Amino acid sequence: MRKPPLTILLAGPRGFCAGVVRAIDIVERALALYGPPVYVRHEIVHNRFVVDDLRAKGAIFVDELDEIPPGDHPVVFSAHGVPKSVPQEATARKLFHIDATCPLVTKVHMEAQRHYDEGLDIILIGHRDHPEVIGTMGQLPEGAITLIETVEDAEALSVRDPEKLAYVTQTTLSVDDTRDVIAVLQRRFPAIRGPFKEDICYATTNRQDAVKSIAPRIDLLLVVGAPNSSNSKRLVEVGEKSGCPRALLVQRASDLDWTSLQGLRTIGLTAGASAPEILVNEIIDAFREHYEVTAEKVTLREENVSFKLPRELRESQPAA
Repeated sequence: MRKPPLTILLAGPRGFCAGVVRAIDIVERALALYGPPVYVRHEIVHNRFVVDDLRAKGAIFVDELDEIPPGDHPVVFSAHGVPKSVPQEATARKLFHIDATCPLVTKVHMEAQRHYDEGLDIILIGHRDHPEVIGTMGQLPEGAITLIETVEDAEALSVRDPEKLAYVTQTTLSVDDTRDVIAVLQRRFPAIRGPFKEDICYATTNRQDAVKSIAPRIDLLLVVGAPNSSNSKRLVEVGEKSGCPRALLVQRASDLDWTSLQGLRTIGLTAGASAPEILVNEIIDAFREHYEVTAEKVTLREENVSFKLPRELRESQPAA
């Protein structure tokens, strides 16, 4: 029986961002320089495939530093950033630690510190319990940063002094939702200060814009990403709000429920910033088993951002 036709619109940009590439490179470079084990505090990025690949190469993932035995093996902090207490603890224990925090997250940390030094109370727009939010709030003394998540939170917010207020944001939020929250803050507190350049990172913005560009044309949006990946979950929400009848988050082709994927004519396919392209190709191949697939690239803009590795990894050479 002839397979039904299916067009797959491949949204671009998609997949790995510069911060994720840098974080993975840091772990792989540390393994090459110092040999296994290399310890990593929390998932280096939110993707099981990436974590399992690095684990197979000799990385050991831990939740907290007290799980790491004494020794001179490297300890890498994840791309999401960590509270200041974490490197302080590592230093106290004489652990050789390497910071893989995305430079765009570090930018938010520096903004929060600058506002605090200027005597401002700080509002953080973000998702409670996300590692990036925990890391940002942990840059300053407890109580210095107030977390809000929604427009409703912004409307209900009570502050000490409306004239001494600033806001920062998580880097992986919905651009549109965050804009609405900021609008409420600016209406209620006209003197509030924001970042010189918005905190939501280029990769988050580009991937959401790419989804918006294809959403009205498709029957279904598939987002390749992990359920604990903020930017991936936001892509699902953006697709649904931008005219796509259905949007699903999937980790692997094996997650696809083919009984619910019948009768499709055009679908969109994208990937969160921590999902490798190999998983996108895996899903395309899975659809080829059920449909006569035509893949069409829809690239909204090109990305050419890259970040340098930490100095200690750039200046060292692998052992012969």
